[in-house]
Amino acid sequence: MKVTRKESVQRRHRRVRRKVTGTMERPRLAVFRSNQHIYAQAIDDTNHNTLVAASTLEPEVRSQIKSGASCESSSQVGKLIAQRLLDKGIQKVVFDRGGNLYHGRVRALAEAAREAGLDF
Repeated sequence: MKVTRKESVQRRHRRVRRKVTGTMERPRLAVFRSNQHIYAQAIDDTNHNTLVAASTLEPEVRSQIKSGASCESSSQVGKLIAQRLLDKGIQKVVFDRGGNLYHGRVRALAEAAREAGLDF
C-alpha cells in the first residue's frame, strides 16, 4: 500500500502534536501550508484560544508579494505574526510546523519570526 504525501504530513502532525502544546505564557505557533498560501496562528491550548493570526491572504501582505506560495511571502507572514505577538507582550512561543518538513516556506516563516524578535 502506497502512502500519499498528505497522509505522511498528517502522521507527522499527529506525532508533533503529542509533544507540543501551547500555554498563555508560551503559545503554540502553528503553521499551515497550502499550495497557494501560508497561514500562521498563535494558539493557547489550555484555554483553546487563538491569540493572533496572519496569512498571505491579508491585504497588507498581499500588496507586497506576487505569489502566496513563495519563501518571500512566508517571511512576510513570519514578520507580521512576530510583530503582532510582540505587541501583545509575548516573546516566547513553541513552534508547530504542522507536519510539514522544516524546509522551504515553513523554514522561511520561522527564521523571519526569529529575526523579528520571537524566541523559540
